[in-house]
Amino acid sequence: MKALRFARHGGPEVLEYIDMTTPEANEESALVRIHGASVNPSDVKNVAGHFPHTTLPRIPGRDFSGVVEQGPLAWRGAEVWGTGGDIGFTRDGTHAEYIQIPIAALARKPAALDHEQASAVGVNFVVAWLGAVDYAQLREGETIAVIGAGGGVGGAVTQIAKSLGCRIIGIDRSPVDASSPAGKRIHDFVPFDEHAIAHVRDLEGLAEGVDVVFDSVGGVAFDTALGLVKRRGRVVEISATGRRRVEFDLIDFYHNETQLLGADSAKLGVVESARLMQAIALGFDAGKFDAPVIAERFTLAHGREAYEAVAKGTSGRVVIVPA
Repeated sequence: MKALRFARHGGPEVLEYIDMTTPEANEESALVRIHGASVNPSDVKNVAGHFPHTTLPRIPGRDFSGVVEQGPLAWRGAEVWGTGGDIGFTRDGTHAEYIQIPIAALARKPAALDHEQASAVGVNFVVAWLGAVDYAQLREGETIAVIGAGGGVGGAVTQIAKSLGCRIIGIDRSPVDASSPAGKRIHDFVPFDEHAIAHVRDLEGLAEGVDVVFDSVGGVAFDTALGLVKRRGRVVEISATGRRRVEFDLIDFYHNETQLLGADSAKLGVVESARLMQAIALGFDAGKFDAPVIAERFTLAHGREAYEAVAKGTSGRVVIVPA
């Protein structure tokens, strides 16, 4: 099979387009022919050496959509999708023609999405679901403030929150496109600046703050996140942009009885992620979630260019297709 592989860390130039032996299914695993695999910023960082647990040489890539070619009879020919914090890091990933994954990791792709769209969902929606639903236990009727609402994870949080019947306050440096999946679901938008806390608390019914803050920025946004939450509210952190270490007033923190939660999708392997992918698939097939916007498509042979595009930044998702 054809695959992208890196044997040393660096920029996209270290990726090699090579021939490799196609893996085979066994009693515990299935073989999936990949029809689409997105490139995430974490994939670019992985190749660059930001994840010390990655073992080399390695085929990168976390998200995929494809068809089962070998495995249990009940799964053969099934359209599946998935993601994982192990594939692309400690086991070969999705930027190849085939991937071998545990049978327990198989999850059926939503019929509402084609393979390219399905391949661009995984990381963003899994960390959004993990933080908002599993950890913060966001409930119908609550208000959530999403810092970084215009980004991939923030946009996924807004979709999940809307499906649960929540009020959504979008916070970002620039206004969120009103026609985007996030923009269509945000009830109020507040610019991310030194006045963000005051502006949110000036909104109707939010003088005491919001129930949940999902901070997809972290670091430079941490103080804002803590200042937005009401008594006994929950704050979810998934990143540390611009500042790894933070300080906060511990007395204010415990007086407010704030719950501070970290969510790291990289800790979920492809097997553990399958449960979340199954729940997310139901949302897409029920029409609760919008398909991701595909900004650029590249063949596997032009995989380096796909990585370069993600490194520079795009307004939508970047997808690799086998040919």
